[in-house]
Amino acid sequence: MSSKQSTVDFLLEQMAQAGAISSKKMFGEYALYCNQKVVAFVCDDQLFVKPTNAGRTLLGKCLEAPPYPGAKLYFLISGDLWEESDWLAQLIRVTADELPLPKPKVKRPKNGSPK
Repeated sequence: MSSKQSTVDFLLEQMAQAGAISSKKMFGEYALYCNQKVVAFVCDDQLFVKPTNAGRTLLGKCLEAPPYPGAKLYFLISGDLWEESDWLAQLIRVTADELPLPKPKVKRPKNGSPK
């Protein structure tokens, strides 16, 4: 089952204080970005936040689950916590702060062009 755009829009609004927040649709689900770093996924209208030490400290005891089959475990954030925008923005901010910047993409020459 794919996630609804309205769910993603709500989450992006709730996380807005964390930094530059955006999303990208992938295979009917969504990756959520904070300051150009993938910090979470929305799969089956559920929020999965990348596990970090800072996030674990903020969450304390929490449920972990894979966002899709074969994935590693992520923090599964229950829907009732989505309303806490200050808290959710803080979770996303500390998660982003702990993650490395993505590696720059290497542009490959087109076929027939000089190398």
